[in-house]
Amino acid sequence: MANVKSAIKSIRQDARKTSRNRPVRSSLKTYVKSAVSTISLGDEETSQEAIRIAVSKLDKAAQKGIIHKNQAARRKSRLVKKLNKAFAPAEA
Repeated sequence: MANVKSAIKSIRQDARKTSRNRPVRSSLKTYVKSAVSTISLGDEETSQEAIRIAVSKLDKAAQKGIIHKNQAARRKSRLVKKLNKAFAPAEA
């Protein structure tokens, strides 16, 4: 346990931030996972809608500082990449 007053306050603040951020991080994982699963089902319209929602949630989390903006960009890029690979027109 911390002995210094500022360290004790820091622990309290971290606990508050963690309790506020954990549900958002969890829901991000859920939205991304559902988007990936809809891609594997093969319905392009549903997949695009799921990815649109996931991208929006990632952007909001990055805007609030819950995840880093580069992490949000990376995760969005990977999602769109999977979508494009799954529904790319067949080459001749």
